[in-house]
Amino acid sequence: MYDYLVVGSGLYGAVFAHEAKMHGKNVLVVDKRSNIAGNIYTENIEGINVHKYGAHIFHTNNKMVWDYVNRFVEFNRFTNSPIANYKGELYSLPFNMYTFNKMWGVVTPEEAAAKIEEQRKEISSEPRNLEEQAISLVGRDIYEKLIKGYTEKQWGRDCKDLPSFIIKRLPVRLTFDNNYFNALYQGIPIGGYTKLIANMLEGIEVRLNIDYLENKAELDALANKVVYTGPIDAYFDYKLGYLEYRSVRFENEILDQPNFQGNAAVNYTDRETPWTRIIEHKWFEFGKDESGNDIPKTIISREYSSEWKPGDEPYYPVNDEKNGNLYEKYKKLADAEENVIFGGRLGEYKYYDMDATVNAALNKCKECFE
Repeated sequence: MYDYLVVGSGLYGAVFAHEAKMHGKNVLVVDKRSNIAGNIYTENIEGINVHKYGAHIFHTNNKMVWDYVNRFVEFNRFTNSPIANYKGELYSLPFNMYTFNKMWGVVTPEEAAAKIEEQRKEISSEPRNLEEQAISLVGRDIYEKLIKGYTEKQWGRDCKDLPSFIIKRLPVRLTFDNNYFNALYQGIPIGGYTKLIANMLEGIEVRLNIDYLENKAELDALANKVVYTGPIDAYFDYKLGYLEYRSVRFENEILDQPNFQGNAAVNYTDRETPWTRIIEHKWFEFGKDESGNDIPKTIISREYSSEWKPGDEPYYPVNDEKNGNLYEKYKKLADAEENVIFGGRLGEYKYYDMDATVNAALNKCKECFE
């Protein structure tokens, strides 16, 4: 008999399983995929650690979380500095002095601030939708070139039809700082995320290619408690209806050249380009293999945002009022399940950054083991 059955070997499940084992618990981890690590799974192809389910950059201001993940694997000092491509014009993200100089030819922070202030005045009343909210924050030029098309592709809806609260704030930097995240600690695990999860799960029994929901009764019988990190609505067989997600489709290409775009991430911000961004994976580890040699080839992934439907991989919860209300109903059902812990992005229907996922799992472990 196991003390805990952990469903899902992603970040939340792996942290919980590791801590349970450290506290002397007997743990079984099951995952329906043929690999561990959930959506942070990386696969080494041509010497490049490919982020198979989209780019993941660990960033946090929480020293405890940073020290925790660094116990399992060393992180490099990758800094996220994405580029925006608007119909062949290249801009720095986040919006900073390089962006404003390219957009308007301004040179000083004072000139940039004045230009933004002048354009923000277009919206004088309370913003009624995402378009008005964005213009009220950064003005029309930046909205039209760097926000509108990208956001519409990401959500599959016109910005005028999206609620204003999706964009609460937009970072505007009147400096030449290209670091996208305001995070003290940032990096990528050297050797990829799969290595991080493998080290967390060392010495723990893991069974892959097991669909928990299809074998629920027999798996539940193996353990005293279940930690479930799958979709909360799927657990209850969607009996109250489906929660909505956005999904992402990837087109991967191995190219016989050393450098495709010169940066890990390039966002395509016009509506006409069908993909939202292109990731060039080698730059997450500075174009070097594990021996420190330059890698002669490169691998790119084009990302296409899509509406989720059953059978697709759920990525981003659609956190609007309708889905929020439905989640609360599912949460009531979940709270009534005495021997089941619902955790992680899908189990809690919440957009978690990786550091917040680790923190949430550690807090849950404190609750359970101390």
